[in-house]
Amino acid sequence: MLPNGWKKVKLGDVAKVTSGGTPLRTQSEYWNGNIPWVKTAQIQNGHISKDQVDEYITELGVNESSAKIVPKGTLLMAMYGQGKTRGQVAILDIDATINQACAAFHLKEDEVLTPYLFQYFLFHYENIRNLSNDGGQKNLSAEIIKKIPLDLPPIEEQKKIAATLSVWDSAIEKMEKLVEAKENSYACFLATSITSDAYAELGTFLTEVSERNKDEKIQQVLSVSNSKGFVLPEEQFDRKVASENLSNYKIVRLGQYAYNPSRINVGSIARLNDWKEAVISPMYTVFEIGDQKQLDSDFLLHWLNSSEAKQRIKNSAQGSVRETVGFGDLCKIKIPKFDLKKQQKIVSVLNTMNQESTLLMQQLENYKKQKQGLMQKLLTGQWRVK
Repeated sequence: MLPNGWKKVKLGDVAKVTSGGTPLRTQSEYWNGNIPWVKTAQIQNGHISKDQVDEYITELGVNESSAKIVPKGTLLMAMYGQGKTRGQVAILDIDATINQACAAFHLKEDEVLTPYLFQYFLFHYENIRNLSNDGGQKNLSAEIIKKIPLDLPPIEEQKKIAATLSVWDSAIEKMEKLVEAKENSYACFLATSITSDAYAELGTFLTEVSERNKDEKIQQVLSVSNSKGFVLPEEQFDRKVASENLSNYKIVRLGQYAYNPSRINVGSIARLNDWKEAVISPMYTVFEIGDQKQLDSDFLLHWLNSSEAKQRIKNSAQGSVRETVGFGDLCKIKIPKFDLKKQQKIVSVLNTMNQESTLLMQQLENYKKQKQGLMQKLLTGQWRVK
């Protein structure tokens, strides 16, 4: 049941849906003009400003293609796109042309307002994605989009709902900028603090561990993700991937490291921090620091996050048949050499910066959850704004 004064319509009843086009790439006179040309890559659930646009077309390119100039303030939706792109929305802060994968909404403003519809689409993102066609590449189309059902409150209530939710958007945006600034500070300090005139091979400090789970006493199976370190396999693969027999799996214990030698160029090296012990696929390499009086474990972990370390690892993988980095290859990689006290001083600062980033990210997630809860109440009419 809709709240009193609300009505249910289809998007096509209150909006005209159009798309754009792409001038021929072979015609140089169509490109590098002064008219912004927006692609789905720029549609990321926010606003699109001039500095986010990376391609421009000429007036001739507009006139001799299906590209159309869309006015500032228009709401766009990505109809195609890999990953999360399809179904995302954005509001133009500039006049611009769009490509054929972008839908533009020209609204009956006495029926629906752009700020309200923007929030409504954000809230129903997953539902909209599920409306995609069933072809090999799931896409949205203008015809599909026109059938999206809308729950519309009166115009004045739309204004108040959108204004309330935009306050949370502002708070989220500010927190995202704080997180980004803190992460940039960390990367900058990391790069400058680990600069040294002396280097040592990692093999000086590391020992490979190949302990098997022969009696299968350990049943906790983990994987190593690209960005989150050790995770449950179902978090990484959305399904169970572990073998029924875990006797050949490798044991990894608290404080030990693991990585996949065949995917290290696109993956990561992680340290087990949140479990006392677990087992991982035999494909992984497990190692530990042999003498922590020479190499602080936190120092190694931070260094592995540095651009210097990532480049050295990448260079080590190049030239191998499958771009793998075996433990012997890893041991040949050189790490900046400092005495233990110096390492610990650097680590103290970096750990503090990480803790601050973690707190900011937790606050950011709280803001997002709070906004989602508020959307649930306001966009369904459970709570009314007067």
